[in-house]
Amino acid sequence: MAFGGVEVLKGVDLDLFPGEVHGIVGENGAGKSTLGKLIAGVHRATGGELEIGGSVRTLTNPRQALDLGVALIHQEPLTFPDLDVAENIFVGRQPKTPARQIGWKRMYAEAAVLLSSLGVSLNPRSKVRGLGVADQQMIELAAALSQHAKVLILDETTASLTPKEVAELFAIVRRLRDEGCAIAFVSHRLDEVFDICDRITILRDGEKVGERTPSASSIPEIVRLMVGRELASMEVRHATGLGGEMLSVQNLCQGSIFHDVSLTVRKGEIVGMAGLVGAGRTDVARAIFGITKPSAGEILVDGKPVQIQGPKQAMAAGLALVPEDRQHHGLLLPVSIAENASLAILRSLTKGGWVQSKRIDENAKSYGKKLNIVMRSVDQPVKDLSGGNQQKVVLSKWLASQPKVLILDEPTRGIDVGAKAEVHRLMRELADEGLAILMISSDLQEVLTISDRVVVMREGRLVKAFEPNEATQENVMLAATGQEAHAS
Repeated sequence: MAFGGVEVLKGVDLDLFPGEVHGIVGENGAGKSTLGKLIAGVHRATGGELEIGGSVRTLTNPRQALDLGVALIHQEPLTFPDLDVAENIFVGRQPKTPARQIGWKRMYAEAAVLLSSLGVSLNPRSKVRGLGVADQQMIELAAALSQHAKVLILDETTASLTPKEVAELFAIVRRLRDEGCAIAFVSHRLDEVFDICDRITILRDGEKVGERTPSASSIPEIVRLMVGRELASMEVRHATGLGGEMLSVQNLCQGSIFHDVSLTVRKGEIVGMAGLVGAGRTDVARAIFGITKPSAGEILVDGKPVQIQGPKQAMAAGLALVPEDRQHHGLLLPVSIAENASLAILRSLTKGGWVQSKRIDENAKSYGKKLNIVMRSVDQPVKDLSGGNQQKVVLSKWLASQPKVLILDEPTRGIDVGAKAEVHRLMRELADEGLAILMISSDLQEVLTISDRVVVMREGRLVKAFEPNEATQENVMLAATGQEAHAS
């Protein structure tokens, strides 16, 4: 497969068999998602052959692939928020009555049967808007099964799921495998790949570099094949000689969402915020940055109280926020890398009211090199990048604003092991240069590895703060689940 003359897949061979889960792994930009989209008819290969059910096929669109029993479940669910669950499952192919009208009763009944077969307790008549990512992915899965799909490609479907939701999804995947489905599982999470997959194909720089079985391999070997080198483990290194308080949040409240949150981040310090999904961590970050308005409390930046009515005031005060959902809240997907990377500093890149394209390109190239963004050129639309490289563009946008305080909400979500190490290295370098960093992460090992201090939220309250020598997986999880008193 080539885009604009640049090869992103080079002679890749892949076999998917009935009754098997086949893992596809590689760094960001290795070609994993592109391979899945070729099989599902989203892209058309520029070379090679695609064989489905023993016959060579040429697919020009996803409709043809679905007719042949091949379905792709995307990393970011592609649902219609203002339609209900059943309408999303049968969109474009609703059952008809003899009078050629939509058979609503039949559609809702069939949707209920499909959802029940997946063990999902969703009301077919509920609107999709407001549903979580896990529920939306189940809707896509139900839509695929309603078309009797025998080949399922799961592209990073666990990236936004909680451990409980991952376990539920894997139970469904195993059942579908046992029923004879051929399943391709694209993921950065190698522990999940070893848990669910029967075989693993490893891609690097658009080429297949190996095929392994979990029983005859190991995670370090797979990582070495992915990155082409031994990946040094992230050394736990904490800052010394910290400066004064750069961010101070005092008794921050927002209705019933979170209450009396107080925390500080010093110059040169990384504070990790841990907690279970729904504890209110993202809500606190959004309130600090002015996306939502707190009902009480005070925010100080560099020792001075600030009145933040919205993100514009937050940016003026020296704050930056890398959001959890990069596609909806961090990027303009159809726009170029250069333009996205310059959004936070656009005013400084204009002269006489005119945008200076040369300076915009130079800014993007500088951060592209610093963050190792895999791209054809800075003119490439962001939507064409892999998830991890999209995240790096969001990072570059906010680093260009030279903030005093950087808030990172799930900064390594959907990023492969090599890129994650790069982001951790960059965070440590930024802190060493004096930046104050507040990092929200559901990856507990990440929190413990990179943070100088750890604070824990539970049910809308900040319940515990740990110094480096106190923060362990057991202590943090006990605090997050409300069990620390019982344990002691």
